[in-house]
Amino acid sequence: MQIMIRQDGQRDCTVVLRGARAVARGKWWAALTAFAVLGTGAGLWVSGSWPFKESYCWGAWQAGGADGFLGDEALEKSGSERSSEETSPPGKERPHGKCTVTVRSEVPDGDAGGSISIIERITVRYGPVPEKAGSRRAWIDAQFAGSGTPLPDGLPGFVAGDHAMAVLPEECDVDGRPTAVTLTPTSHGDGHLGRVEMPFSMGSYGEITQMLLSVANTGMKSAGCAPDEPWSVSSPFVDVAEDDDSFGGNDACRIDGVDFRLRKGSQYQDQVGTVGDRLQTCTVFWTAPRQPDETGAQFVMVSQPRLAAVFDGLPEQAGAASALKRVECAGRPTYFYMHLISLQPHARPDGPGVFARFEQAVQKRIGCETGDGTDGGEA
Repeated sequence: MQIMIRQDGQRDCTVVLRGARAVARGKWWAALTAFAVLGTGAGLWVSGSWPFKESYCWGAWQAGGADGFLGDEALEKSGSERSSEETSPPGKERPHGKCTVTVRSEVPDGDAGGSISIIERITVRYGPVPEKAGSRRAWIDAQFAGSGTPLPDGLPGFVAGDHAMAVLPEECDVDGRPTAVTLTPTSHGDGHLGRVEMPFSMGSYGEITQMLLSVANTGMKSAGCAPDEPWSVSSPFVDVAEDDDSFGGNDACRIDGVDFRLRKGSQYQDQVGTVGDRLQTCTVFWTAPRQPDETGAQFVMVSQPRLAAVFDGLPEQAGAASALKRVECAGRPTYFYMHLISLQPHARPDGPGVFARFEQAVQKRIGCETGDGTDGGEA
């Protein structure tokens, strides 16, 4: 193994771990030992038994183990290396933070000869949800996507292979906006076909949950808003997101009357996330070979307090492409949200009509039919 550590100052630090069967020489070990000792005085903190495990994202994650993105398995490809970059940790005066962990590797480029460079990256962001309405809606579309499975034990958040998110306690709010931690994976290959986006899953639900909660606990502690007991889960995942399915235009997300005019052979699919009394999510998306999925429509119902807080402050509307309505259901603020993107021109009869049918169907399902939206029923 070859390890290179570069410290660029107090705020930013880059750590590169080169892997896959490199041979360590005596002089290298001596140099690294001396550097580690000197580094302690320069603000470089190393813990654990020798040889130490690399840590990332303000110490929340440690490399090690056989499986997963942070394990040895990720460095098995030829010439692979893992690197990390991070800002200063979140604090009371600056409740923001960002960190990335990247694995670069090379694989043969088939009959074309040469090699394909593959880059897999997880980006962690800690901070308040966006203030502007348009940016907030884009954030909601990504984080409340139908691929997400709710965290167990009532923790407010989601995990999926393609994203993870947790909304932190009210003590962490900034200017009235909830603070959240998000994990976003990206991957692409670069070979004779040029740059091609590639699917990349961060790991199993259990692995992703551990990564998410570790960085959430670290960020909250650093920002001075951590609960008395660190966040953890002990229950299994129960309400797991369903597999995506082809979508022909009628009853999107299995909701009666939520229809779109689509041509035969359309490349749209829908994915039902969770369907509960306090949370329902679904995404309709467009697919194409060698292209990332593009969201066509997003539907959300939420009354879970911390997840609902993400929608607080957004203007209620019933437009052709975007709609948001707040009602009281059994004394709980409940939001109904729709965002039509590429499917907006295909809505039947139109965007407001699709939203009305979505709202009515879900209210009926959860026993909270409000009629005009002012008198909540019992859930």
